[in-house]
Amino acid sequence: MHILFVCSGNVCRSVIAERLTLAYAAERQIRGLTAESAGTRALVGFPIEPRAAAVIEGLGGDVTERRARRVDTDMIARAALVLTMTEDLRDRVSALAAGASMKSFTLTEAHRIAAVTGADTVARLDAYRSTSDAEGIPGIPDPVGLSERKFVETGDRIAAALFPLLDILTTRHAGNDPAIAGWRIQRYA
Repeated sequence: MHILFVCSGNVCRSVIAERLTLAYAAERQIRGLTAESAGTRALVGFPIEPRAAAVIEGLGGDVTERRARRVDTDMIARAALVLTMTEDLRDRVSALAAGASMKSFTLTEAHRIAAVTGADTVARLDAYRSTSDAEGIPGIPDPVGLSERKFVETGDRIAAALFPLLDILTTRHAGNDPAIAGWRIQRYA
């Protein structure tokens, strides 16, 4: 499964989620899980914000060779799942490409749907979207310009929604991929 993460500038939130997903897949040797990130108003060419880089490293991710990019229709088309940081960003991405709305969710919305319903595919996430009570769940606020503590809180919120979601989505395919078979992630508090 290829996941596209989207925020505004692509130097903090979406790149934290991308790098945590890549670390998650590498640590567990999940071959089919890939990720990339972009921004709707990306600071194209800028490196990861230093406080976001510290959060990524603190959570076990890699910060090397990463520059901000602007989201485009090719990225959306490549993605099996698009996870944004806010509802507004989800709506913007959904409007960029035909069919994008069925695979676009806020990270917290997708987490809530999966946790409440057990939805373990993108199609099931979409099917349960209106019945899961996930609409209106607060997104992940942008920490740019805020304290180091706010960056840590942002990273923690991303990890708390992302890891259990990845657990549900990748466990479904355990029987089909020996790299996933028998694997279960611990729940993060």
